[in-house]
Amino acid sequence: MNDNNPSRLVEILLVEDNPGDIRLTQEGLRETKMLNNLQVAMDGVEALDILLKRGKHANASRPDLILLDLNLPKIDGRELLRRIKSDENLKRIPVVILTSSRAEEDILKTYNLHANCYITKPVDFNQFLNVIRSIDDFWLGIVKLPQ
Repeated sequence: MNDNNPSRLVEILLVEDNPGDIRLTQEGLRETKMLNNLQVAMDGVEALDILLKRGKHANASRPDLILLDLNLPKIDGRELLRRIKSDENLKRIPVVILTSSRAEEDILKTYNLHANCYITKPVDFNQFLNVIRSIDDFWLGIVKLPQ
């Protein structure tokens, strides 16, 4: 087990435009033992506003982990990942790609842009919940995250 404080609230940014996948992620995280605060951005522009604390998100918490879909409106996930990983203040935040794309091109491109891992969303409800629980177990329970 890592040194993460189990009583510390873990900040998660979910960048996802599908309301069904947002609900499933919320449900999966609710079932975990880790205290977490889930912020949701419905597009890449809103995600950047949260990360850069702009506009109505001026008081947003810095996420400990980003769950990023690739197919987003306004700024897609690939471009958002590029911007995150090229920003000195954001690049150490782990980014988990959580997408429906199985395209080898997307897998290669996101790893080349320094994504921390790539997960294809299962279509089955229970498998999706298991993926969210696994992300929580690994990234929030085992991995030591930067403060």
